[in-house]
Amino acid sequence: MTQPTPLNLLAPVGPTVDQSFTFGIQPQPAETATVAGVFQSSASPALPHAAEPVPIATSPAALPVPAVPSPALPEPVDSKPPVSLPDVPTTRVWGLDFAIVNMQDVIERADKIIAARECRYFITANLNYLMLSSQHLDLGQINTDADLNIADGFPIVWRSRLTFRRLPGRVAGSDLILELARLSAERGYRMFFLGAAPGVAQKAAEKLQEMFPELQVAGTCAPPFRTLSDAEQNELHEHIRSSRPDILLVAFGQPKGERWIHDHHQKLGVPLSIQLGASFDFLAGTARRAPTIWQFLGCEWLYRSICEPKRLAPRYLRNIAFLLRSLLSDLRFIGVWR
Repeated sequence: MTQPTPLNLLAPVGPTVDQSFTFGIQPQPAETATVAGVFQSSASPALPHAAEPVPIATSPAALPVPAVPSPALPEPVDSKPPVSLPDVPTTRVWGLDFAIVNMQDVIERADKIIAARECRYFITANLNYLMLSSQHLDLGQINTDADLNIADGFPIVWRSRLTFRRLPGRVAGSDLILELARLSAERGYRMFFLGAAPGVAQKAAEKLQEMFPELQVAGTCAPPFRTLSDAEQNELHEHIRSSRPDILLVAFGQPKGERWIHDHHQKLGVPLSIQLGASFDFLAGTARRAPTIWQFLGCEWLYRSICEPKRLAPRYLRNIAFLLRSLLSDLRFIGVWR
């Protein structure tokens, strides 16, 4: 039987990234990893045998000076009791309850979650994710369990303006990753990049460190697209936990990323997890984000369809069909169209 492809973490990103790790390969017994990728010998030197008891010092001046402890990594999430965070008001658009938040609100919420050392996750939902939620019933519970469902699409924002609770605007995942990196650099939070094609997470982390030199990257990993074995999954959990990130950014695609986070985030001990889709590719330069004017006009989807017609055009055509059905359903509900 063909053995599955080993699951490799990518090489470290600069001096603030922890050591690389390879699944299925145990470290050499003579070395153990320490913080910031520095290795030290695990074999303790032999202690000399004392010929006679050492007298206990009684003078304060004779007492040894205590060693200064090294800076500690963040505490595990499960080491503190849960802290109650206030609920965020929501508005319902096409079957999903969206948090009424702008970018600043999202960043402040993320900061509070990390400070509370809880395990929570955000969902950045665009029109495609709404369509998928209508097709896959299991996503309903995943959306309900999310701390925030964030509107990452202008059609969602525009539709909310027909209700009494309007969304203040779009919070794009591609902008959110930049603001989370800025917050992390300012607060000393550690970020872990998981997913995308091989090398993409690494390049995305490097780009963010160029933009925010104080950013600490806990690690990067690009698992294969196949289903991981139980042993590989456990090894991935252990590595993420041991790297002690404050924020886990996932790029597995929709809805795989949201499902994976929902199933695993409590086991990882990471305060905040987010599926951010193509954001890794935009930072790494493997995909082109639409110019600002296209984004302002709400036509980013059209720009991406032009750039990648074979891959994205069929998806956006399905999204448009879903949008038209949803609008028609709205018109029937208010009695305009029968």
